[in-house]
Amino acid sequence: MTPHHDGSSLYVSNPSPALGETVSLFVRVPHGNLIRRMHLRSVRDGEPVFGEAVLDRRDATGEWWRAEIEVRNPITPYRFLIRTVSGAVRWLTGWGLTSYDLPDATDFRLVAHAPGPDWARDAIVYQIFPDRFARSAAADDRATPDWAVRCDWGTPVAGHGPLAATQLYGGDLDGVAEHLDHVADLGADTVYLTPFFPAKSNHRYDGSDFGTVDPLLGGDQALVRLSEAVHARGMRLLGDLTTNHTGDAHEWFRSEKDFFYFNSDGGYESWLGVPSLPKLNWGSPELRRRFVKLAQHWLTYPYGLDGWRIDVANMTGRRGADNLTHEVAALLHRAVRQVRPDAMLLAEHGHDATRDLDADGWQGTMNYAGFTRPVWSWLRADELPFPDFLGVPGEIPFRDAGEMVSTMTAFSAQTSWRAFTSSWQILSSHDTPRIRSVVGGADRHEVAAGLLFTLPGTPMIFAGDELGLSGVNGEHSRTPMPWNETDGWDMRTLARYRALARLRRGTRALRDGGLRWVHAAGDLLVFLRETADDIVLVAARRAAGPPVRVTGLAPHAWGDNLYGGAEPIKAGVDGSIEIDGDGPTFQVWSVRQHPKGC
Repeated sequence: MTPHHDGSSLYVSNPSPALGETVSLFVRVPHGNLIRRMHLRSVRDGEPVFGEAVLDRRDATGEWWRAEIEVRNPITPYRFLIRTVSGAVRWLTGWGLTSYDLPDATDFRLVAHAPGPDWARDAIVYQIFPDRFARSAAADDRATPDWAVRCDWGTPVAGHGPLAATQLYGGDLDGVAEHLDHVADLGADTVYLTPFFPAKSNHRYDGSDFGTVDPLLGGDQALVRLSEAVHARGMRLLGDLTTNHTGDAHEWFRSEKDFFYFNSDGGYESWLGVPSLPKLNWGSPELRRRFVKLAQHWLTYPYGLDGWRIDVANMTGRRGADNLTHEVAALLHRAVRQVRPDAMLLAEHGHDATRDLDADGWQGTMNYAGFTRPVWSWLRADELPFPDFLGVPGEIPFRDAGEMVSTMTAFSAQTSWRAFTSSWQILSSHDTPRIRSVVGGADRHEVAAGLLFTLPGTPMIFAGDELGLSGVNGEHSRTPMPWNETDGWDMRTLARYRALARLRRGTRALRDGGLRWVHAAGDLLVFLRETADDIVLVAARRAAGPPVRVTGLAPHAWGDNLYGGAEPIKAGVDGSIEIDGDGPTFQVWSVRQHPKGC
């Protein structure tokens, strides 16, 4: 094991400091790493400055070095310069320990902007696509709009073609409220709804009015009833706001030309050239005023949403020479905090979101790049029923555990620990194939779910994944929940999701702990999640293989299995244990250690 630091409370005395505050930073140096000197390099007002670190203490896991840092700027980058007794010189950054220089983008960072709410970091989010979740009795009496093709609940979902956006199954918000027992029993405590505004599609990302709830979903009062039901259970409710575009039926598009990008010939800019989704021009002061008002409106009584997921946040405010994204994010962040300081503001971003985080705007992202893609590429089935990799031409690459960890680290190294852990970790969503179709079976699905609940970040479950539902693309994955066909539920997968959610909720290290990679190669991944009082060891295997001996625990550490049914562990004098060769498997152990490692 090598010297380690991350942004968790085990290594940072205050991960959410105020400007001007002095924070203590710690580096753990495992036994056998002989350090002569260590310096902290921080960037102060744009200029690198060095300060000497000191040996703070020794324990069973090694030496702890300490340095002090003043939070001089809203974002304060830092790294460590380490010299060994043999004369070797190493940098320790978010990328890890290297013998060569790295760009400052990989520095650790302290962020003094207002943090996201505490509840969001402990949340387990359950995503609901309203049209496909559940129908209340009132749905039978609603007329079918002219754009829609009415479908029975058991009608197969069209994954391609014009039907993909026009099939209407009639799910509504009262239907969601009637099935909150399922969400709660699963262990989720935050319900995230895709858009509930009137539109001319089943997905409603082409909103025609941001001021009302779609009558097909039950109207405004249905949202009030759902909000009351969610909050009565001590749960949270998040909405979905499209800041990049409206639908072409929106009254703004007819009456507010400066809200959009119109050409001299009457043409207009739209999302990826889709004419029904005209792109918003955030250069308009009046558009900004109206969006602030509507974002605040749904967060307050009687609706009481607990925050927003922002659709297409990566494109919002960006068009040609216009680059207003950070202004928009900061504007909406201020607006949200003005009425609900405890509300969440999270960005959809399908690729590298690191440039748009830590900027006093979005508090986190849907972490497709730093979690979904690498997990898919490690656990993918040998044969796949779909041809692309989250929009990338060609099939999903097949990578080993080391490459998966390298990908995850490449993204986490370029954002703060705070933004990283506030982001949603996702196995599938309404925009992707389902995880069951990606991995091809229940056992690898369990490994994927295990990573979802045990790695840093907020787990987000797409409704139906817990039942083993399948889907080969985003539209096909929007499967109606089979409430009346429980014989088809994968009850073993459901039980695993429930057990993993209980484990996460009951284990502080899985919610707040730091992350140390212990082993990542081939079919095996092993890592530690640690707080000052709580340590867990996680082992994930994608396939059976020979037993592997890994080192990373304190000498003579021991622990009981918390998930997966494996035998207790007992480390040797070198801190090593053997991980057996069964697979695919997912195992979690508690870890206890003697104070002096003996």
